[in-house]
Amino acid sequence: MAHSALQLVRPGLAAIAAGAAVVTAVLLPSSAAAVPSAPRAADAGPAAPGAADAPSGISRLSDKWTTPWGISFLPDGTAALVTERNTGEVYKAGVDGSRQRVGAVPYSVWSLETQDKGGLLGVAVSPTWNGVTDQAVFFMQTTAVDNRVVRMDFDGRSLSGYTPVLTGIRRDTQHNGGHLAFGPDGYLYVTTGDALQPRLAQDKDSLNGKILRITRTGAAAPGNPFGNHVYSYGHRNPEGLAWDERGRLWETEIGESTWDELNLIDPGANYGWPTCEGFCSTPGMTDPKRVWNPAEGGVPAQLAVVDDVIYTSTLRGRRLWRLPIDDTGEDVGTGKSYYKGDYGRLRALVKVPGADELWLGTSDRGTGKDLILKITLD
Repeated sequence: MAHSALQLVRPGLAAIAAGAAVVTAVLLPSSAAAVPSAPRAADAGPAAPGAADAPSGISRLSDKWTTPWGISFLPDGTAALVTERNTGEVYKAGVDGSRQRVGAVPYSVWSLETQDKGGLLGVAVSPTWNGVTDQAVFFMQTTAVDNRVVRMDFDGRSLSGYTPVLTGIRRDTQHNGGHLAFGPDGYLYVTTGDALQPRLAQDKDSLNGKILRITRTGAAAPGNPFGNHVYSYGHRNPEGLAWDERGRLWETEIGESTWDELNLIDPGANYGWPTCEGFCSTPGMTDPKRVWNPAEGGVPAQLAVVDDVIYTSTLRGRRLWRLPIDDTGEDVGTGKSYYKGDYGRLRALVKVPGADELWLGTSDRGTGKDLILKITLD
């Protein structure tokens, strides 16, 4: 069964629980020579004494959301812009829990009835935004004809303007990717799904099934490996991007039916889809660093990195994973998960600037029923 079916909205999600449940990670390390019949279970014991940046508390920051998809902080760290997938609306959310509607991104298409699960997806505030000389905010959206990256202006109070930056990314009811993030190099990175056409992921001239690296005007960024918009390829449905302290790019990816992936991204690398799902021995294809079975805590959505510890939210898994990056910077150690089933499906995830905190959004609980949660790390 494909993950497009696994990601359908599930009614009657569990009520909010007060505490965090830490459960065994079911992950397969990248050093495995071949995929076994079942993945090796990671350490089931408690976190090592003194382990840095482990969740120590969780609280409700704000409520009455309808599937918050993307969160991007303003440079001063006092507030973030949050997109709602289903409504196409954008809100300014303060660290004090305040929430203010600032506008909508026109032409965003989403429909539960037709299973058209595009809508308004990622958001990336310009790293030099100040609301005056730089008002640029970028969005990824599904329209009636394509997926596209657009720019709007935000003056601190409301959105205005609408300028398509990169259009013509194929869309479908599923596999739209959708995450946006500015890298340490100042360029905009964009995840795109295969739009239910797996062959596109291996076509280096296609925008689909890729991580793209672009300028603010939508041009291919200088130094891209193939001289076009493509940074890496062979992706099925990538939804999370974040950089570690060494400037390495990590990505989460929803697989088809057997393995979801955590990848360390190198420019020009081929991550295998549709030839490979998870680990494989095909020459020229890059293996993931970890995989999840979708029925064992998988279907990862977004990720954040704090002091070289990776966090990733999960949809079907309904939990938050914690994976420390090892001393080499090339792999991750034992994984642990938190809040299993306590809050339902989890998607939007971001580190709070200047604080040992994460914001984590629930997903698909119903109109006005989603939450943004604040997680304290110690």
